[in-house]
Amino acid sequence: MVLYRRPVTSTDPPSRYRATPVSFTRRGGRLTERQQAAWDAVGEQFVLDLPRAGSSTSVDPGFVLDVEAVFGRRAPLVVEIGGGRGEVICGAAEERPEVDLLGLEVYRPGVAQTLVTLRHRGLTSVRLAMVDAAEALATMLPAGSVDELWVNFPDPWPKARHHKRRLVTPAFAGLAARVLRPGGVWRLATDWAEYAEQMAEVIAGSDDFDGGPAERFAGRALTRFEAKGVAAGRPITDLRAVRR
Repeated sequence: MVLYRRPVTSTDPPSRYRATPVSFTRRGGRLTERQQAAWDAVGEQFVLDLPRAGSSTSVDPGFVLDVEAVFGRRAPLVVEIGGGRGEVICGAAEERPEVDLLGLEVYRPGVAQTLVTLRHRGLTSVRLAMVDAAEALATMLPAGSVDELWVNFPDPWPKARHHKRRLVTPAFAGLAARVLRPGGVWRLATDWAEYAEQMAEVIAGSDDFDGGPAERFAGRALTRFEAKGVAAGRPITDLRAVRR
């Protein structure tokens, strides 16, 4: 059961359009037969049914996730943003069954492929939410409820005019700080050198975090995306920041 509360808000209907740019683009894509079968079989179990506030990736700002109720237990919570096909979160579910894992992803075929893996491997400690991560961190997740926050290979938006759409900014660091408990860890990875520099600057400029570039996180499964980057000669940068 998902529990939430609604504050008193304006009676105006929610806008279909966001006031600020988002860090993602919604890609289309049909589900394969196997993906659709997995969605039909276990989608209700693993994909959260969220109240929306306009767009299909929004979340009602009055909604606060009851983490214990969703997972059916009290355990450390790891949140992954933009998990793609679920390779990392499913790998973590196998390696760390004692933690709860919440994946925030807007790409439906990616969510469906994650369901395929969860179903095939019999994993139960993962939940998925199709939601704008910034909105989820701002209101949906309770403050101080997250033990680890993972941002692996976010869209680099390489053109200068698109840098405002990058996910990792000082404002986003504030959202990360809001949901992470003191001592919680924010892990990041990118194969775009200039974005890695920006990430390091964001961490260094935050009053809420200590950290910077780090050794590769052993708990991050090697994805096909990362393997392609390595094969192309792009350096992979990991960063680690601890919530003060």
